[in-house]
Amino acid sequence: MNATPLAFTISLAAACACVSAQEKPLVISHEDPGLEWMPCPDFIPEGCQIAVLKGDPADTNLDIFFKVPGDFEIPPHFHTSQERMVLVSGTLEVVYENHEKETISVGEYAYGPAELPHSAYCHAGADCVLYIGFVAPLDAIPIEGIND
Repeated sequence: MNATPLAFTISLAAACACVSAQEKPLVISHEDPGLEWMPCPDFIPEGCQIAVLKGDPADTNLDIFFKVPGDFEIPPHFHTSQERMVLVSGTLEVVYENHEKETISVGEYAYGPAELPHSAYCHAGADCVLYIGFVAPLDAIPIEGIND
């Protein structure tokens, strides 16, 4: 029996733990007054905002809050990255091309595949705040209507 693979695995895990231990832990609320909200891409109507939580929008592994007011339509678009999402506030309907409409409630996780066109609607009432984790750099590419 060769012990090398196990020894390599333990050494690699120890190296990764050292790098991670140097990072600072982070807890941020969507209501934090220190968040720096910026406008969304021009094709999304005024009122849409994004706050970077961790990472660089031009790089991989980015975490953001995406916020729109109640009674707000998010036009059809897609991302080159998949999206890992949790709704923090409001109620959001999402329609992915050739899929049934889904309604996301606070605390629910949603996954959006890369390059799959979608649109959304934030129900009237509370702002919709969505945590989104992107693997690839941040982009949003507008498209013509979906599910027409």
